[in-house]
Amino acid sequence: MAQRLFLLDAYALIYRAYYAFIKAPRFDSKGRNTSAVFGFVLMLEDLLSKENPEEIAVVFDPAGGTFRHREYPAYKAQREETPEGIRIAVPLIRELLAAYRIPAVEVPDFEADDVIGTLSDLAAHAGHEVLMVTPDKDYGQLVTEHVRMYRPMQGGGYEIWGEAEIREKFGLASPAQVIDYLALLGDKVDNIPGCKGIGEKGAQKLLSEYGTVENLLAHASEIKGATGKKLIEGADDIRLSYYLATIRRDVPISYTAGDYARREKDEEAVRRLFEELEFRTLLSRVLGTAPAATPKKVALPPDDLFAGLEETEEAETPAPTDVPQMRIEVLTPTTL
Repeated sequence: MAQRLFLLDAYALIYRAYYAFIKAPRFDSKGRNTSAVFGFVLMLEDLLSKENPEEIAVVFDPAGGTFRHREYPAYKAQREETPEGIRIAVPLIRELLAAYRIPAVEVPDFEADDVIGTLSDLAAHAGHEVLMVTPDKDYGQLVTEHVRMYRPMQGGGYEIWGEAEIREKFGLASPAQVIDYLALLGDKVDNIPGCKGIGEKGAQKLLSEYGTVENLLAHASEIKGATGKKLIEGADDIRLSYYLATIRRDVPISYTAGDYARREKDEEAVRRLFEELEFRTLLSRVLGTAPAATPKKVALPPDDLFAGLEETEEAETPAPTDVPQMRIEVLTPTTL
């Protein structure tokens, strides 16, 4: 069996964890909303115990924006301000990852999607299997024989999307067409325009006939009626959307087998952090120690990795101007 590398989309999972507790948020005695940290730990622990990955890394977006924001200022510009509970959670989750000795990876000017896309390619070429842990459907374009999505489902559980699942769920001939599909549909969450008046069925039909948006636009004048007119008028938006929706695979980052090898957690560091956050029951569960005091009764989500985590538009990467300002760097196992 090939070595497996699990790449976690940090902000998508942090948002998802936060909203899992939105109706009953957790607060510590200092008044901090610790819901996102707590939910993230539950997901991480479940992933580690169920999958026992040989290699694992968590990938973050950089503060200050990326090349997409620089080249298209409207990109994600409509997003609401990041909730305070997530602002609090991000540095704490970075501490958590350091305690677990799991690399936190971040590359200036590139989103987590691009870093995961690049690492996926590099690891697959090295003969590894890659599991991209994210609810974001855009990652479907990266799926290959050796790169798959480990995707949370509404209502709990997860599913693995390989090439067959991408073809079925998107109604496309191949995962590569996901970019063309997104270029036609656009993305309201990311403020990607797409082509006005083209919906899912229309996009699927056009791509089944023409294969790619470039070929489609080359023949737009031959398409009769309103559809042809929409394509001609929306050509610039379609090309822009294609560019924005394309996950880069050329991020300046290297990968060698073993770079993100699973390591034993620093139990003392985990203990200190859990005690600070007042995760007494979780401390007992993770480290197998009796809680220091009778814990407050808390309704925990089911043990399933993604159980109870609702699908929301907010479960996406926050606007870069709203994420906590943190040092931009690439963290590797040697720096943890």
